[in-house]
Amino acid sequence: MFLIIAMMSTATGAAAHGTVDPDAKVSVVFDQALPNVPGKSMRVVLVEYAPGAGTPSHRHPGSAFIYARVLEGAIRSKVNDDPEHTYKAGESWTENPGDHHKVSQNASSTEPAKLLVTFIVDTDDERIAIPD
Repeated sequence: MFLIIAMMSTATGAAAHGTVDPDAKVSVVFDQALPNVPGKSMRVVLVEYAPGAGTPSHRHPGSAFIYARVLEGAIRSKVNDDPEHTYKAGESWTENPGDHHKVSQNASSTEPAKLLVTFIVDTDDERIAIPD
């Protein structure tokens, strides 16, 4: 997935930083330990791509299960060796632990795109996106 996404490091309650593409903004909008699943947290990030912007190929921690939903515009995505797919507003996909997110980019060169990405991840995993 993003996922989304961007190359960032995050701690509980911290804002995302360190995006590679200056036209890709990533913000942590929720970060909470799951009270009924010790050692796991839910982290939610909002990814905003300017026209044509994207994030480089990356992986997520081995503990991460990811659900991504396009809120606005369209996102080109390629996970593992699956075919590249363009997801439009209202569409979503998942990524399993260990997946390789090879493409994450705004499909439009003229309109912005937004993506909401939910991670279920080990609480002690500070980095949720690891560049290739």
